[in-house]
Amino acid sequence: MATLCMSSSSLVKLHQISPFIHSSFPANPNLLRRYFTAVNYVPESLKLRARVSLFPFFFTKSEDTESLKQELLEAIAPLDRGAEATPEDQKLVDQIASKLEAANKVKEPLKSSLLNGKWELLYTTSQSIVQTKRPKFLRANGKIYQAINADTLRAQNMETWPFFNQATANLVPLNARRVAVKFDSFTIASLIPIKNRGSGRGELEITYLDEELRISRGNQGNLFILRMVDPSYRVPL
Repeated sequence: MATLCMSSSSLVKLHQISPFIHSSFPANPNLLRRYFTAVNYVPESLKLRARVSLFPFFFTKSEDTESLKQELLEAIAPLDRGAEATPEDQKLVDQIASKLEAANKVKEPLKSSLLNGKWELLYTTSQSIVQTKRPKFLRANGKIYQAINADTLRAQNMETWPFFNQATANLVPLNARRVAVKFDSFTIASLIPIKNRGSGRGELEITYLDEELRISRGNQGNLFILRMVDPSYRVPL
């Protein structure tokens, strides 16, 4: 908030046109001093309010994004990849993810080299992955990975302990951030290959992408949050 200041020329003009100042100045110079002090006075509360109102502008978009990422990671940390998430947990995670998606700088992720590599799945709402209706010993308890190579339009899903299942797929771009996923082969326990006959299909939209984190949404409304672990990984052709 700007304060009102007057130049010496303004004082002369004011002295000439103001009967109050002209008549009081010779008799009481302190009165003139108090007058201009009042004109230039800005209450401390207003100064503080002005400083506070400007404070958010000192935050850069990247700083805001980093704080949202940290908030998201803290929210999903105790949820066992989504298996322990309550409806309230899912709502909170979705809200934070939506804020990050709104701040996404990579508008065409399928054209970005940041997409390439091996990603670890940190959280999902997909029941086909978390399998909460099964006993825990019948679920994938080890880490789960998804690899994508945008240049070859190939993807690979990899489970670790205890099943070590894998699936590979071709990606068909639908726009700059959405692909159709067509699985072409599965491997059970890393030993038994099964060629897919075209039944495994879906869609995936990449809604947030940077060097460390990826957020994707499936065509059935499922949310996927992944962390980059190996940008050099190549999906088998």
